[in-house]
Amino acid sequence: MDKRTITQLLFSIGTNANIKGFLEGKIYTGKTKSLCVPGLNCYSCPGALGSCPIGSLQAVIGSIKYKFSFYVIGFISLMGVLFGRLICGWLCPFGFIQDLLHKIPTKKVKIIKGDKILRYLKYVILALFVILLPLVLADELGISDPYFCKFICPVGTLEGGIPLVLTNPALRSTIGFLYAWKMILLLITILAAILIYRPFCKYICPLGAIYSVFNPISFYKLKVNTNACNKCGKCSKVCEMNVNVYEKPNSLECIRCNKCKKACPQGAIRSSFSFKDQKGDSCSDEVTIK
Repeated sequence: MDKRTITQLLFSIGTNANIKGFLEGKIYTGKTKSLCVPGLNCYSCPGALGSCPIGSLQAVIGSIKYKFSFYVIGFISLMGVLFGRLICGWLCPFGFIQDLLHKIPTKKVKIIKGDKILRYLKYVILALFVILLPLVLADELGISDPYFCKFICPVGTLEGGIPLVLTNPALRSTIGFLYAWKMILLLITILAAILIYRPFCKYICPLGAIYSVFNPISFYKLKVNTNACNKCGKCSKVCEMNVNVYEKPNSLECIRCNKCKKACPQGAIRSSFSFKDQKGDSCSDEVTIK
């Protein structure tokens, strides 16, 4: 396994290390559950030691009339400013699951019809299901449904719904249409991930939508040395997020997987955290990170 895969594996295990929860079919409610994890990981997963940023954001927005916590907004913003979508590529458990699904041998679809338009769907979902509906439809007690988690998110079904239903007989008697609907969405997501690289990240994920807007300004960036780059296009060919790397290395869609760096025959692509540029390098972005 390469360094990125090992990091994804260790972080996914560490994020969901409450083995007792899986055995007993109970959600962990310890002190660490009040803290958010960087990637998308369901609060209801029996093994989850922390909270999902999107679930927490919905809860905060739903209660904004009475209580507003700057922690959730601050945490997501800090992660975005530091890493951008590096979190999607390296630290998100559901991103890792999609990577594993895509390794299943079958004919792959590089780009689907309407890809460019569908990329905007995740921003619509963020605005509507994560922000507007919880804000507008909160009751007098400041409580609203977590609309994205409840009606769309397949992560909750996979990590929370299925394990809890399997280990808790009482829950099995209560499942109905909503559970069936979420199972259908999960199956569609799984099938899509086998054929298309990270379809959930590309088109649906509201957390990816938030982190994406930080890509051009985050401390971590990709830099293309325009003096060394001969625009052969090999970097763009290996990019499974369909980014034209040598033209826009810090695209909103880049998840910092670094496949482009490995594919570049000129060694013209670098990634780093420093503001300082290397002497003699010319960068195609406005800000260079070392």
